[in-house]
Amino acid sequence: MKDHVKVIGILWIIFGASCLCLALFAFLVFFGVAQIPNVDVEPGVLRLIGLFVSAFIGLIGLPQIIGGFGLIQHREWARILMLVISFISLPHVPFGTALGVYSMIILFHPETVRLFRGGVPAPVEPPAPAK
Repeated sequence: MKDHVKVIGILWIIFGASCLCLALFAFLVFFGVAQIPNVDVEPGVLRLIGLFVSAFIGLIGLPQIIGGFGLIQHREWARILMLVISFISLPHVPFGTALGVYSMIILFHPETVRLFRGGVPAPVEPPAPAK
């Protein structure tokens, strides 16, 4: 399970970083369009919209990155945070849905819960010998 948790952490960091890149792109687009002369919309309004849109997208990506690093370090708060973020990301088809479902399956697993609470994972019992 440790490997699955590490993979989930890395994927959430990548997903959050892509949100931050999208936020920067939205910011640059809105501010760039505001610089074009003879635009029908007031440049100040475009800048304000760009600021709010990029801030919203950035605020979505930041907890994903923080939670991803917390998962890699096996912090209990990160497991709870990422379960909430996984549920919220389900409508973001296809990547958010796939990552959200995968995260919930792994983070709800009893062995993972034991791992995050500081317990030792249960030993795997060898199969009984055939008679």
